[in-house]
Amino acid sequence: MFEVREKPEMVERALLVRLYFDPREADESEALLEELEELVRTLGIGVVDKLLAKSRSMHKKFLCGTGKAAEIVELARAHECDCIVFDNQLAPSQQREWEAASDLCVIDREEVILDIFAKRAATREARLQVELARMQYALPRMARMWGHLDREGGGGSGGAAAARGMGEKQIEVDRRMARVRIDRAKRELEDVRKQRATQRQNRERLDTPHAAIVGYTNAGKSTLLNRLSGSDVLSKDMLFATLDTTTRRIDLPDGQPLLLTDTVGFVRNLPHRLVEAFKATLEEAVLADFLIHVLDASAPEIERFHDTTLEVLEELGAGDKKVITVLNKIDRVEDPEELARIDQLYPDALRASALTGKGIDALLTECSHLLADRVRRVRYRIPQSRADLVALLHEDAKILSTDYEGNDVLVHAVVPAAVAGKLEDFREHSEAT
Repeated sequence: MFEVREKPEMVERALLVRLYFDPREADESEALLEELEELVRTLGIGVVDKLLAKSRSMHKKFLCGTGKAAEIVELARAHECDCIVFDNQLAPSQQREWEAASDLCVIDREEVILDIFAKRAATREARLQVELARMQYALPRMARMWGHLDREGGGGSGGAAAARGMGEKQIEVDRRMARVRIDRAKRELEDVRKQRATQRQNRERLDTPHAAIVGYTNAGKSTLLNRLSGSDVLSKDMLFATLDTTTRRIDLPDGQPLLLTDTVGFVRNLPHRLVEAFKATLEEAVLADFLIHVLDASAPEIERFHDTTLEVLEELGAGDKKVITVLNKIDRVEDPEELARIDQLYPDALRASALTGKGIDALLTECSHLLADRVRRVRYRIPQSRADLVALLHEDAKILSTDYEGNDVLVHAVVPAAVAGKLEDFREHSEAT
């Protein structure tokens, strides 16, 4: 039975390589190589060296020229590496050429991210999404997995079938199995989307506003959700600590309920197939009433992280959403000049620290202001015989107080506009004082 190829467990020593072709890309390429190191270490693989190499032009065989390729292979051998990891995206044929030339495991940035996602996926939905992305990635690379069988097939006179060799036959079988699994994963993901649509309809019936927490990976999104909701979502100082969306209900200062969803973090050069495969997760950002964009204020590349997140949101169709920008980890920024620079870059952003609680009250107040037109504070005088209306308020509104006077129930509540219309005849005051 076909299985997605796994890296050998003994892979412990890796050489990281980033090739660039324009001198103007040098600084960004260096930053991407640093990020690749963090991604690789997240997999538990040791990094023995990093190489930022410039090539005059792109080449079909190795991406760079044969001379540069020989230098890279020699460096990997000198360090006794088990693996070469490229930050560049490698075509299947290029990956095969590198492995043949080095006799080492060779992977690219996309495969690293896929492996991290595979290790972190916890729910059925996330596992399906990872399986789909990995199968789509592996399908065109199957030839290298069975090359040894193809080489074993001798010359002989067994007709066309024999001439094709054992390897080619096995590839055909595995490709069919892979396509079957891809189709099955797509169908199961569609079922998950339908379930999520049902859950969303329940939210819409209640008219409960919804915000999605988005941002670059490791910006502190899960920590912020925990601080706002009092929950215990996994939050660690690592890339892609959580892959599954988590939704929590909180109460804003004006009494209005708000659903908060933590989403998977973004990275630069996020593989397109992952964006596609994770639509069921990331669509929370598309369907939210507004976004809370979390930035790591202490990150040297805060501008690039900000732009990357906006680019991915644009690709998802969420580029026109209202956004509250939060400068998280502000407690780590001690240089006054750096603080002034960040404030100038993001003048409307809120300073906060999800770890210490700084700025959290201001964030909640801003959420209330953004949704001010969604609710009303109203006092009702409802006959006790209309217990159904009192029950409606308890189910769909935020009850601030309840008193009794004669045969009436006096209710002070924060009420969604849709619910307020149903009780207009029982309103005692248009707005509470």
